[in-house]
Amino acid sequence: MVFKKILIANRGDVALRVLRACKELNIQTVAIHSTADSEAMHVRLADETVCIGGPSSSESYLNIPAIITAAQLVGADAIHPGVGFLSENSDFAEIVEAHNIVFIGPKADHIKCMGDKIQAKITAKELGIPLVPGSKSDIVDFKNALIEAKEIGYPVLIKAASGGGGRGMKVAMSEKDLEAAFTSAKSEAKAAFGDDRVYMERYLQKPRHIEVQIIGDKFGNTVHLGERECSIQRRHQKVIEEAPSPAIDQTTRDKIGNIASLAVAKMGYLGLGTIEFLYEDGQFFFIEMNTRLQVEHPITEAITGIDLVKEQIMIAAGQPISFKQDDVKFNGHAIECRINAEDPKTFIPSPGKITQFHSPCGLGIRIESCVYSGYVVPPYYDSLIAKLIVHASDREQCILRLKQALKEIVIEPISTTIDLHKDILETSVMKDGSYDIRWLENKLLNNN
Repeated sequence: MVFKKILIANRGDVALRVLRACKELNIQTVAIHSTADSEAMHVRLADETVCIGGPSSSESYLNIPAIITAAQLVGADAIHPGVGFLSENSDFAEIVEAHNIVFIGPKADHIKCMGDKIQAKITAKELGIPLVPGSKSDIVDFKNALIEAKEIGYPVLIKAASGGGGRGMKVAMSEKDLEAAFTSAKSEAKAAFGDDRVYMERYLQKPRHIEVQIIGDKFGNTVHLGERECSIQRRHQKVIEEAPSPAIDQTTRDKIGNIASLAVAKMGYLGLGTIEFLYEDGQFFFIEMNTRLQVEHPITEAITGIDLVKEQIMIAAGQPISFKQDDVKFNGHAIECRINAEDPKTFIPSPGKITQFHSPCGLGIRIESCVYSGYVVPPYYDSLIAKLIVHASDREQCILRLKQALKEIVIEPISTTIDLHKDILETSVMKDGSYDIRWLENKLLNNN
């Protein structure tokens, strides 16, 4: 089976990324959009377009009945959920399949299992993935929290069972901090996700954030595509990613990659997925599994030469993975900068009209962006407006090439985080790759 028409249930650069993959596979595309995105680039380039609602996400990109109706109206035989929005919504995946439309992603059961952070940890343990020491289930009250914290050992991290993005996460360095952290985490989890369940795990002091890209097909084949280093982050949001990690050697890469690949094989996992770890003192600890395409997938594509989105589409169409584990070769180094429409110092969103846009070009430079001169960045969605990806023969050359690309890119007059990326690249910590997940926040704190 090969799809004739795919509806892209997303917006921005990811919608364009999926559209380009469809075009290379000679598949017709349908762009859905909100009233705020009527002039968006993915809308301009798609074969068909359907406006599904008002500017807010709830009226449009999270509006399941409207998306299904649009898919039926145009006769789409598959829906690609992209990144964010409904991409990890198991109910949406089930509804899509119930309407005889293929959901380009994993099975709904796997999305649901890995979307619940407590159930995900239980499943990971069963699959042989190493875990951070923590509670075996959600913590019902403060008395239970005291017992669990004593068993785990301080400091502890209290985390929301649902959701992510750093919301519903609080640290207790000692017993005197526990009650306030526990109460605050539950309250924040309830407000953000409608679910106040929390669990607890040991708080690692200076870990790195390492994720492993995996892929599986319906024939039971699984492959890992190495790791991505995602430790440069602010408020649990990734800012710069690189592949491979400067902290991982080939032996360690093979070991954790094989653990991840074997785990998803046991699951019977279908499509793309990413298993995320904290890495400290030579040990990996499972954080979560993202059951979708990742924002940072281009750096893996750069060092492997494999088009992950085309592979994802073909697997959903019933095809086997087009390569074996032995075929995967890692070539050079790649770094991605996430460029947001935000003030680089205050991080206040900066929507508005872009009057000048210039994309850097040259060997090993790739831009994933939906913006153009005259484009108006809407205030309703995530502030990510571009991803600058650079690939070179080694890490040193990659950083030099990236510095030049950042000098060339022009996005004006709105504020962007380009200057933040320039600043990061000049630090000795970036040059030697010795950062951890708290390095950037501490740097920003010390600069203010």
